Amino acid sequence: MYPSTVSILRRIGLLFGLILLLSACGAPVEVTRVDLRTAYQEINRTALSSDQLSEATRTVLRRAALLDSFDANPAAAIDALRAQAIANGMQWRDLYALAELNYEEGRRAKSKIMLLASALYAYAVLFPVAPADRPSPYSPQFMHANDFYNLALTLVLSGEGAEGTATLPSGRYELPFGWLNVTVDEASLQTAGGRRMQSFVPTMNLEVKGFRNDYRSDGIGAPLAAGLAPDPRPPTGLILPPHLRVPTTAVLQMADPRRQLAGTELHAQLAVYSIYDTSSIRIGAYDVPLEYDQTAVRALFTSEGKIWDTELSGLLNNQLGDPAKTDHLFALEPHRQGRIPVVLVHGTASSPFRWADMINDLLEDKDIREHFEFWLFSYHTGNPISLSANILRTTLTQAVQSLGGGRADPALGRMVVIGHSQGGLLTKLIAIDSGNRIWDAVSSRPLDDVALKPETKALLRESLFVQPLPFVETVVFIATPHGGSYHATLTIVGLFQKLVTLPLKVAAVTADVLTNAADALRMDKDRLRLNSIAGMSPGNPAFEAVRAIPVAPGIHAHSIIPTLQDGPLEERNDGVVEYKSAHIDGVESEVVIEHSGHSTQANPLTVREVRRILMEELARPARAQPAAGPAG
Repeated sequence: MYPSTVSILRRIGLLFGLILLLSACGAPVEVTRVDLRTAYQEINRTALSSDQLSEATRTVLRRAALLDSFDANPAAAIDALRAQAIANGMQWRDLYALAELNYEEGRRAKSKIMLLASALYAYAVLFPVAPADRPSPYSPQFMHANDFYNLALTLVLSGEGAEGTATLPSGRYELPFGWLNVTVDEASLQTAGGRRMQSFVPTMNLEVKGFRNDYRSDGIGAPLAAGLAPDPRPPTGLILPPHLRVPTTAVLQMADPRRQLAGTELHAQLAVYSIYDTSSIRIGAYDVPLEYDQTAVRALFTSEGKIWDTELSGLLNNQLGDPAKTDHLFALEPHRQGRIPVVLVHGTASSPFRWADMINDLLEDKDIREHFEFWLFSYHTGNPISLSANILRTTLTQAVQSLGGGRADPALGRMVVIGHSQGGLLTKLIAIDSGNRIWDAVSSRPLDDVALKPETKALLRESLFVQPLPFVETVVFIATPHGGSYHATLTIVGLFQKLVTLPLKVAAVTADVLTNAADALRMDKDRLRLNSIAGMSPGNPAFEAVRAIPVAPGIHAHSIIPTLQDGPLEERNDGVVEYKSAHIDGVESEVVIEHSGHSTQANPLTVREVRRILMEELARPARAQPAAGPAG
C-alpha cells in the first residue's frame, strides 16, 4: 500500500525542518587567510588613520553593551563608558577606548573640548602611578595612545587660520565632564641664551620638500617650531636671525592622572622643551623620549627666511660689508657653554642654504648635537676674496669676544671652519701666516714704499698681510680651487664677471693702485680685476702665492674633493674645479668623493667624512687658548 499524498508532504516537511535544524547547529566561526598587509592594517586600524574605531575600542564597547548606542548617540555612550571606567578602577583598556572615542568625536565635530579629553585619557593610559597597569610598550595600543596624546594636544594648541599658530596660555579649560586648570611653566619658555620662545607653529601637518632626509624624533609631546622674541640689545658678534625657528615640543602633564580623571576639577602643567637642551624627561616612574619634527622646523626657517634669494644678487650686486658689523655671521641656536662652533662658509653665487642637508644630517647625531653648534657665514661672493676673508676674520673675532673668549668657554678656542669652493679660499686665509708673501707676489716694492692713500694701505694690509686666528683649531676644504678654477677662464664666465658690480670702496682702492702704484705691479694693469671670479683664474700671482703658503702649525687641515670621472685623479674634475687644483700638500687627510659634482655638501659620503673629522676633533685634547684678541 502506497503512502498518501498528505503523508509524503508531511515527511518532506520534517526533512526540511531537520536540515534547517542541522544548519543552525553548524560551527559559526570561520577562518579566512588574507595577505599580511591586510592583516597588519586591520590590527593597526584606529581613528587616527581611518574613519573606523580600533578593534580594541570596539571590544570595550561591546562588553559594555554600548557599541550600538555609540553609533546612535556618541556623547551618551562616552558618558556611560566613563562611568563604567570609574566603577572599574580606571583600567587602561577603558581609558584607551575613551581616548579614541573622544579623539574621533572631537575631530569630527572640531571640538577642542573633546580633543583635550582625549589627550588626558591617553596620558592616563601611558603614565599610571602603578607601572604594571598599562599596555605593553610593544603593543599597538601603547603606540596609538602616544599618538592620540600627541595629535589631540597638537589640535588643542593649534590656533585658527592657515598657519594655525599655537597658543600656550595658562587658564581654566572646559572638559566634557568638568574643568582643567592649566599652568604654563614660564621658565621653560626661556632659551639657554635668555631669549623667550614665542610664535609656536605646529609641525605635525607640515609636508617637507627640498631636504633629502626628513628626520623626526619619536616620543611624547606636540612638536612645534618656536620663534624667538627680538633681542632688545644691539647686535654684537654672533647673531640669531629674526626668523629663526627652534625645534620644540609641548608636554601637558598631570599628577596621578587616573585619580584626577575620576573627578571634575583637574590640574595640569604645560612645559615647552627644546631639542638642543632636552631629549627626554622624567614623568613619574618613567623616562620618556620627546617628540620633535626637526627637519620640518629647519625647512620652515629656510622657507620663511628665503635664504636662497641672495645667491645670485650676492655675486652681481656687492656691498663690501663693514667688518665692524655682525650681519655676516649667524647661528641656528643660542650659544651654549661647551659647544664647539662649526663655521660653514659657502661658495660663489651661493648661500648658507646650500649647507642645509649637511646640517640636517649631522644634527641627527646625538654626539654632534650635544658637543657642536653651527654658525653660518654669509658674504657677497663677487667681492675680492682677500677682502671677504678679512670680513670673515673680523666677524669671527668679534663673535668669540662677544661670548667671552676662549678663557670663558674653552670650546670657543676649538673652532672648526669648513669652506666650500670660494669659501674654502676664505677659510685658508684665516689659517695661514702670510708675512709679506702675498703682497710681494703682486708688487715689486714693499707696501710702505708705494705712494698710496692711507685708507688704501690700511685695507691692503688687513687683507694681504694675515695671521692665523688663534681660536681656529681645524679647517676643512671642500671642492676648493686652491690652484684656480678652469671655469673662471671660460668666455661665458668672463662675460659674467663684467656684470659683477664692485662696491665703491673696492673701486676706490683699484683706482688708487692703478694711479699711484701701477709701475710696481707684477701683473698687466689692463687686465687687473679685483672681483672674486677674476681672483680664481689660474695664474693669478696672489692666488698662486696663497696656495704655496702652508696651513699654520697647530691647525688641523683636511680636504674633501669631489670628482665626476673615473681614471687617473690628475685628469678628473667636479665640473667646476679640477682635482689637481683642489689638491694641496700638508693636509692631515684627503678624501675623494667619487662620481660627485661640485655641490657635494649634501652627498652622504661628504657628510660622513665631515662627521668623522668632527668626532676626531671632539676626541682631541683641547689646547690652551688665550682670550680672543684683535683681528690679525
